[in-house]
Amino acid sequence: MGKEIKNITVFGPGMMGSGIAQVFASCEDLNVTIFIREKFEYDCIDKIKANLNALKGKNIISDNEIKGIFERIRLTEDIEDAVKDADFVIECIPENMELKQNLFMNLEKICREDTIFATNTSVMSITEISNKVKNKNRLVGTHFWNPPYLIPLVEVVKSDFTSNEVMDSTMELLKLAGKHPIRVNKDVPGFVANRLQHALWREAISIVERGIADAATVDEAIKYSFGLRLPKLGPIENADMVGTDLTLSIHSYILKYLENSSEPSPLLKEKVEAGDLGFKSGKGFQEWTSEQIEKENDELREYLIDVIYK
Repeated sequence: MGKEIKNITVFGPGMMGSGIAQVFASCEDLNVTIFIREKFEYDCIDKIKANLNALKGKNIISDNEIKGIFERIRLTEDIEDAVKDADFVIECIPENMELKQNLFMNLEKICREDTIFATNTSVMSITEISNKVKNKNRLVGTHFWNPPYLIPLVEVVKSDFTSNEVMDSTMELLKLAGKHPIRVNKDVPGFVANRLQHALWREAISIVERGIADAATVDEAIKYSFGLRLPKLGPIENADMVGTDLTLSIHSYILKYLENSSEPSPLLKEKVEAGDLGFKSGKGFQEWTSEQIEKENDELREYLIDVIYK
């Protein structure tokens, strides 16, 4: 059993931070403080309102529940006030190593000794982030996925120093908040889910680059086949289902033909150099109008709400 956690403080209330604050505040047993460093960060309340209104529109949450969530959130521009009662501090500031290291170094001077420090980095080494912290046992990785108020998974990443008590306490807190935490026992680039995701992306882009199929067809191949069963049947379960002997036979034949480059695709580099940045520019592997982009974003949110709250 880990320590009891009641008070959460969030640093960096942008898209991820505001959603994470919402996740914790949605639990009646938790109180959330958001540290405001810049005036524009006050719009985190508008972000949370928009998220909650989307859920309200689906009859998933009531006005009283929304009221309760906002009653459990407070904002402050005073850093010492922000962490005076904090049991758990999570940072969602920009992906800059020095910024993260310095934040935790400074927080250690004003936080209780038993306050847990968590970083929401999606790519950076948790061990390296803890470099300037004296008590490195207290720092843990908590990688939420976007949008954090919808995607259940949180990767709880153990650095070279994170104590088992901190790992256990963080796992219990996230379960209390309604998330699905997984324990990542080694601090490796990409943790677990991003390693899996980008292995798939590498092969998908390679298929387009080699002219085997166009971009839309690659996506269709995934969406209308194994993608449908992934929420129920993971790849390791699938290997056991078909048999490890058959899996070995297939891998003995096919792996030599799959993309294994350790460098980004030349096609991907070409697109970036040409300014074809996907939704950002209206053209990437495919062309996108503003109406299509809005439709894709809206449909993804609606799909996630329907799947998670069905």
